[in-house]
Amino acid sequence: MNEREPSRRPAAATLSRVLDLIDPGILDVVVAPRGTEVPVRGVTLYDLGDEDADGTTLAGMILLAVGVDPRGHGAVEAVRAARRAGASALVIRRGADPVDAAVVEAAEHGDTAVLTRHPGRGWTDVLGLLRNACAQSSPSELATVDSLRPGDLSGLANTVADLVGGAITIEDPQSRVLAYSRMDHEPDPMRRVTILNQQVPRWRVAELRESGFFRTLWSTDDVVRLPADDRYAERLAIAVRDGGEVLGSIWAAADGHPLAPDATAALRTAARAAVPHLVHHETRGREAARRREAAVHTLLTGGAGAEQAARTVGVRPDRPHTVTVVEAYEHPATEFASDAPTPAEQRVLDVLALQAAALRPGCVTARAGRRLYVLMPAGETHTDPARDLVATARSVPGTVVFAGVGPIAQRPAELPGAREDAEIVVRVLRERAVATGVPASASALSSDVVSEAALVRLLDRVEPLWPMAGPVHAMIEHDRAHGSEYSASVGAYLSAFGDTVAAAHGLSVHPNTLRYRLRRARELFGVDLDDPTGRLLADIGLRLAHRAQG
Repeated sequence: MNEREPSRRPAAATLSRVLDLIDPGILDVVVAPRGTEVPVRGVTLYDLGDEDADGTTLAGMILLAVGVDPRGHGAVEAVRAARRAGASALVIRRGADPVDAAVVEAAEHGDTAVLTRHPGRGWTDVLGLLRNACAQSSPSELATVDSLRPGDLSGLANTVADLVGGAITIEDPQSRVLAYSRMDHEPDPMRRVTILNQQVPRWRVAELRESGFFRTLWSTDDVVRLPADDRYAERLAIAVRDGGEVLGSIWAAADGHPLAPDATAALRTAARAAVPHLVHHETRGREAARRREAAVHTLLTGGAGAEQAARTVGVRPDRPHTVTVVEAYEHPATEFASDAPTPAEQRVLDVLALQAAALRPGCVTARAGRRLYVLMPAGETHTDPARDLVATARSVPGTVVFAGVGPIAQRPAELPGAREDAEIVVRVLRERAVATGVPASASALSSDVVSEAALVRLLDRVEPLWPMAGPVHAMIEHDRAHGSEYSASVGAYLSAFGDTVAAAHGLSVHPNTLRYRLRRARELFGVDLDDPTGRLLADIGLRLAHRAQG
């Protein structure tokens, strides 16, 4: 989606009508020099540094000033640029303090209203709400369509079918069926299988893509004809666009008799009339997806609202579920950063979310940074969904994925514990990759890493209590300051269970060299490996130090 592309539609909507369709408090009018009855053509994200800021493409638009500091000089320049562009309104982020007086003054000397958005609503939310409100505010060219409730795609399909004299399907850009008209005659095989499966068969999509049909459909505003052949009836199709964004397409098929002579003109009109309904459908879908994802997070963290969250996502209290946690990394070396995911990592998570949904009916997912949480009904098949997800991720070059599955939760109250166990499995897999220096995708069940997971939990609890001074700490600081290798020598000795020869071989030094280092570690720092307590504390200290460095 190109969110920078303006949404063009007849100038029938007004700023007042658009704001009436949005819940109070989300957008506040700071100043409106011409009032709020000014015409609005649409909404778009706007880079105030664009060269066409003085052009006509943004006239009458609501501009979202993403990235503009409401307190700085940039906000004043944004108001002036929006005024030069002829925009109806400019939306800036609402800060803790009132809008700067200089911003208000700049707006009062122009024709562009200035609005602020609530800090609790992101720009994507506001964009969707404004697009939906603009769509609902603009009347269509079909009176019968205006009587439909917003988003009534089935009613829209039946209305268009009456106009074109054929059978109608409305599809999204991925060729999934959103609605279809009533069937007065036996449909041809393609329409039947498309409706039954709620999407165009994959082989048919591939056929249309390879023939160049989709390329033509998505690149023109006009109707595209697909001639009849010995298999299927004639079809007409047209893309439904909101500015530069393709919302979907309308398909008309001959339904027992030829299409009406003016079917092409009727489809052009229908495509324009369909915009507000598909915008509403898309916005409602995003809102539903956000509510569903929030409900998944509530279920996995527990606490108030968990019962309602279970009802929202369809989790039955009498059915066991599994929790899978997935982390994705792009081109890692020997360490894995915890910063925000890159676009490539986001795409991998998108693919994995789709794959997870295909593993089992009733599967739901939620995101949190680099993590994808998968909540799935437990069953005899796919007891290790992580393995399937990792197999999918391996098809994406340069990406490493860690996936862990927690124990089966017999009831919703056990889901937070299962989620925590799955997160620890992922940490174990990540730490293995760091320790070996060989980053590779991996998956595991919680039962596969019991000892390592227990150690992770133990170190988590010990870490806040561990003193920042003592024998191990002094040894590590000495190594860091002088380049010595006492810590590595002690660690190798402990890992080899006191086998000096094996430990020396691992360090590529002579056993006598290792014995000397261990003796000096006791003399200089008090690290006594002959004492069981000393060995335990040294092992814990070195593990915590390694964790801090990683």
